[in-house]
Amino acid sequence: MEAKNNKTSLVLYGNLLSDIKTRIRQAQVKATLSANSEMILMYWDIGRMIQERQDHEGWGTAVIPRLARDIRNELPEEKGFSERNIKRMLRFYREYPNILPIMPQAVDQLPVNEHSVILQRLVAQIPWGHNILLMERVKDLSSRFWYMEQTIQNGWSRDTLGLMIKSGAHLRHGKAVSNFSLTLPDRQDTAGMRCLHGKLK
Repeated sequence: MEAKNNKTSLVLYGNLLSDIKTRIRQAQVKATLSANSEMILMYWDIGRMIQERQDHEGWGTAVIPRLARDIRNELPEEKGFSERNIKRMLRFYREYPNILPIMPQAVDQLPVNEHSVILQRLVAQIPWGHNILLMERVKDLSSRFWYMEQTIQNGWSRDTLGLMIKSGAHLRHGKAVSNFSLTLPDRQDTAGMRCLHGKLK
């Protein structure tokens, strides 16, 4: 009888351990996705700030290498602010100038509509490396949005996304979306984690 109770206790403990591990993984994925979203929107806002200063002050492209050097010197622990990546941030802003920004003062200056909110949700849910790949290889915006949605739904790595773009996957699945859905499907935890691989520094 005692052996049976011990076996039951072990099973119950195993179930508890499994549940806790699942909960920890879920929290880790959500934290990672949240951090990714904040980083993507920060990159967009940095691009916005540079563009606005260039427009108002007449600064040229020479400001970017100087920014990269000064950020590296003053914030040496921060990664991802090379000259190349700062240029990508500027391009990112130029590609999507009307997405809802994270900075409250900028919200007042831009039109906020359903399209901009949905676009923000798309670009913020995929890693930076995925966004760069899409900007560089997919010029048509509706096709680009289709790949974003598929990446979110299927948890595509950057390599997989690259293969899908190369093979013209959007052409095999009918017309690319032009009016993407107002609600995106819930991302599965494991798919979300796979999606985060391949982030560019």
